[in-house]
Amino acid sequence: MQQNRASKKQQELLSFVDGFIKGNGYGPSYREIMRALGYKSVSTVAIHIDNLIAKGYLARRDNSARSLEVVTMRADRAEPATETAKLDIDTELTKRIEQTDLTDEQREQVAQALELLGFGMPAAAARTKGSGD
Repeated sequence: MQQNRASKKQQELLSFVDGFIKGNGYGPSYREIMRALGYKSVSTVAIHIDNLIAKGYLARRDNSARSLEVVTMRADRAEPATETAKLDIDTELTKRIEQTDLTDEQREQVAQALELLGFGMPAAAARTKGSGD
């Protein structure tokens, strides 16, 4: 049975490609993906990308370089969010929030916005940088 869910490494690659496209307006090269994610070869990137295309998570607009695009789940393949998917989202939110330099007030605003969107702000990210329990 073929598994349609992306692996953790593939999720990481998808997240990078999505962020790169949003930030640059075009897709990353395989070499940029390799460097950003710490892979040792471009062929590893190619394998992950080919698998993500086969699973329907990525597509190429054409055969040119930098033509990757993230595909949203089609209705016929959509699955309800699982607890694992929620943890993946929480992990990504935590990572991104911790990489920002926010004041306590800004962190509170982010927490409120996430709550309105149906997400809980991960506890680790809600704390200010340098504060400990």
